[in-house]
Amino acid sequence: MRPVVWIAPALVALALTACAPTMKSELVGAGGGSPVPTAGYDWHLNEDAEEASLSYGVAETDDVPLDLSCRPGSGALQILQTVNNGHPRVIALESGGDTETYPARAEPSALHDGVDLTADARTADPVFLRFRKLGWLAAYGPDYRTPFVAQPGSAGQIDRFFALCG
Repeated sequence: MRPVVWIAPALVALALTACAPTMKSELVGAGGGSPVPTAGYDWHLNEDAEEASLSYGVAETDDVPLDLSCRPGSGALQILQTVNNGHPRVIALESGGDTETYPARAEPSALHDGVDLTADARTADPVFLRFRKLGWLAAYGPDYRTPFVAQPGSAGQIDRFFALCG
């Protein structure tokens, strides 16, 4: 009877491990490395003397799931992420294994169902240094991981944004 006592907890532990969520993206390149760009989506730079913004989405639409903005030279960023109601009040980002979780403020979205989360960050945070180098950033939550990948040839906009922000 003793072996049954040992086998049951081992089987439960094995089953729980198999169901545990992972941070691996299912949207990776053929070599299993970096995520691949999504057709129609890209990083778009907008700049003027007062503010610079780097928005990921479809050009000239309200379909912008993630936006970074700064005052030029400040080194400070504001992150805006549109999420579903009930999402934790944090913005969690990852790039190439570097992660950061930012406490966020929430308000109802004027453009989408759900809420807009805003958080403060620094351009020197490791996740943004890696993003600048790799050209992709991913947002993740309790049940998702969404990569935001630059299209070929647009990584210069990411570098320009961070150079402007300082």
